[in-house]
Amino acid sequence: MNLNDYAREAHDANAKWWQDIHTGAPIERNKGELLCLVHSEISEAMEGERKDLMDDKLPHRRMAEVELADALIRIFDYAGAFGYDLEGAYQEKMAFNAQRADHKHEARAAANGKRW
Repeated sequence: MNLNDYAREAHDANAKWWQDIHTGAPIERNKGELLCLVHSEISEAMEGERKDLMDDKLPHRRMAEVELADALIRIFDYAGAFGYDLEGAYQEKMAFNAQRADHKHEARAAANGKRW
């Protein structure tokens, strides 16, 4: 499977969140709210790392690991809903980043270079 396959799978699995709970009719979702929900999963992952916690729903897994999976599910759902080509964007962005001058060790070590 590629990223677009995961997006379709996640969006299909989350169809109920894109429908009116009383009528089943499609609803329009707020993009800002959806992106903030991705952010909330990342924040929960950070809290799991900060406190070195195991997950409460999947107790054999680290909380950060599960929350990052939740963030992926939300990202894939979003991309599936709005028809984004994550696979293409990922491949192009990885190729672009591999050539970026500001990502090279020399640039990062320079005054005011990217440290992280």
